[in-house]
Amino acid sequence: MIGLDGHPTEVTRPLPQLPDVEMAGVWDPNPKSVERFLKAPRHAGAKPHTDWRKMLDEVKPDVVGVCHANSHHTEAIIDCLGRGIHVIGEKPIATELPSLKQVQRAVESSRAKFTSMLPMRFSPAYQALRDVVRSGEIGEVIQMDAQKSYMVSDRPAWFYQRSTYGGTMAWIGIHMIDLMIYTTGLDFTEAFGFQNHLFADGTGDTENVTATAFKLDNGGVALLRMDYLRPKTATSHGDDRLRLAGSKGIAEYMEATGVTVMSPSRKGRERIDQLPEERSLFTEFLDHVYNAKPAPIPWKEILRGHQVALAARDAMEAGKPVKL
Repeated sequence: MIGLDGHPTEVTRPLPQLPDVEMAGVWDPNPKSVERFLKAPRHAGAKPHTDWRKMLDEVKPDVVGVCHANSHHTEAIIDCLGRGIHVIGEKPIATELPSLKQVQRAVESSRAKFTSMLPMRFSPAYQALRDVVRSGEIGEVIQMDAQKSYMVSDRPAWFYQRSTYGGTMAWIGIHMIDLMIYTTGLDFTEAFGFQNHLFADGTGDTENVTATAFKLDNGGVALLRMDYLRPKTATSHGDDRLRLAGSKGIAEYMEATGVTVMSPSRKGRERIDQLPEERSLFTEFLDHVYNAKPAPIPWKEILRGHQVALAARDAMEAGKPVKL
């Protein structure tokens, strides 16, 4: 593991079901994070390092998880792929469009495999939404409405600096952009929006309110709103929502109501309780690497989601619309 911020549990959570996988080495700039990490029985064998490059030299790992400051993901991903090491990298895989092109060249020229930590598409609810769309029940999707609402929680210092964080669109907006691509198969052609940092002392540059409008490649529209305004008294850390409105009906997910569908074949709004099983991104990535199974997330979708997220963020920072 190169870093323990973000979502390292995407790698560590399935380890009890993966007896052939050994955690060989770990690096993080925070010694306390490493100390906590090594207390878990399945991590205890990992050798801690003070330099991640030397760790790669000494351990010679088969697979690396990249989970440190967002602005450093690009460098680590490119280094690992250049060594022929398979990588599961935290998003964003780059915080600027030129850096994304560097990652693209590395991924497409390396013999090693790569995937990004976009695990929301593996959750039962969003798999179910995709199944509804694919069935044709709600017709062609022509409007999408997505939300991410989070609590402000304790984060490392890099999270509060634009230069290392990369922006809220790059950090959490990428999830919803990926889900809109995944559930509908649609693409984005234009974007414009607004973002700001208001009434949030101690959180540096991190935008805590955003709203973005996208034009879809079929002429439809998509809206994405995000905030870090969820109170600490809330029953969960986040409130994620996705609503897909089609030419024949509507399918949506929110925590309070679950997955619901309205269409001519149903009586009013019906909840779908039989959902697909939860999938593991890391397990499917290992199947891709070692058993020639399909990539858990197609590279073209990882790349496109990042292109859209970074361009939309740039548009909000510049205050003008952008063609995607």
